[in-house]
This record gives sequence, C-alpha cells and structure tokens, in this order.
Amino acid sequence: MKSIDTSKLDRIVAEARRAADARSQGYRERALKIYPWICGRCAREFTLANLRELTVHHRDHNHDNNPPDGSNWELLCIYCHDNEHQRELEAQAGGSALTDNGVVATHSPFANLKALLGNKKP
Repeated sequence: MKSIDTSKLDRIVAEARRAADARSQGYRERALKIYPWICGRCAREFTLANLRELTVHHRDHNHDNNPPDGSNWELLCIYCHDNEHQRELEAQAGGSALTDNGVVATHSPFANLKALLGNKKP
C-alpha cells in the first residue's frame, strides 16, 4: 500500500486558515469601529462581555469585498446571521423563501385551509 504524504496539503490548509483569520480580523475590527454594537436585524445590543456573538455579514456574500467605508457590511448577531444565510440557501434551492434580494415566497400554507376545516368551498 502506498503511503500518502499529507504534509503539503496540511501546509496549504493551515496557510488558507491563517489568511482567512487575518482577513476576518481586519474587516471585523474595522466594522466594530464604524458601526454601533447592535444587531442590524433584531436590534439586540452588545457589550464587551458578549461581543463575540456579534458577526460581520457581507451584504453581497463576497468575503473578499471589504471596502474601507464598510458599505458591504452589517453587524448581525449569530442567530440573525445564521438565519440570513439559511434564507439565502433556501432561496437558491427553490425560490420559495422571502429574502432581502426581492425573492418572493411562493408557498401558501393556508391556501386550502377552508377545505381542511370542513367547508366544501376551498
């Protein structure tokens, strides 16, 4: 059995992680200086004690687009940030989610409610 040298792959992965961490710390620190420490969706306020739960969301989903004025960023709590990305995934998958990009919900869960409750006219 031939052994696989993973040292090159390990170096590449480690370098990519270091670069991503450096990039992340750069725009995160800038965003925290520009914007108030408040979630842009739920308006939850943050202090130094819980600041780790406040994330920088890239509006265009491009983590390399980090203009100095912060115009591509918004601060979101970890819950709203996860929700934003989930909504984007659902919109891409089927177009049935309502997103800030103008995708309209197509599913109507109560469309047949009268018929389900016993009325003969749906």
